[in-house]
Amino acid sequence: MRTTFDFTPLFRSSIGFDRMLHALEAASRVETIDSWPPYDIAKLDENDYRITMAVAGFSQDDLTITQEQNMLMVSGKKTGEDGGRYLHRGIAGRDFQRRFELADHVKVVGANLADGLLTVDLRREIPEEMKPRRIEIAAGEALPKPEPKQIEAEQAA
Repeated sequence: MRTTFDFTPLFRSSIGFDRMLHALEAASRVETIDSWPPYDIAKLDENDYRITMAVAGFSQDDLTITQEQNMLMVSGKKTGEDGGRYLHRGIAGRDFQRRFELADHVKVVGANLADGLLTVDLRREIPEEMKPRRIEIAAGEALPKPEPKQIEAEQAA
């Protein structure tokens, strides 16, 4: 049984949360969960992450990594069949496309393929103008307090 949520009331009453609401809608639309190829996501420190995917049988030429705005796509497509006669074929070699939704300011800093594992390193780089900054307080004479103004009404005779 599948439950769908209607986010329309949230769109009507919120401003600036469009991206978050669209992400919730996209997450609720996921139809099937494909578990191939298997992958791990590790948080290395405050701003560094690593995705490790098991892509046995794929070479560098068979893999493509692209980043468009906040979406990272890793895809694999075998270039040719080896033509061997197998008695059993347990190593999956089918094409795949895996998508990862990235937060704002997360960039790919490197990718490496070794021993059948594809490693993609990510870093969150917040621009200087968005980082918290300390405001210095100047020392000096206190400003004079303004005298409260009083409104005098004319008295009626």
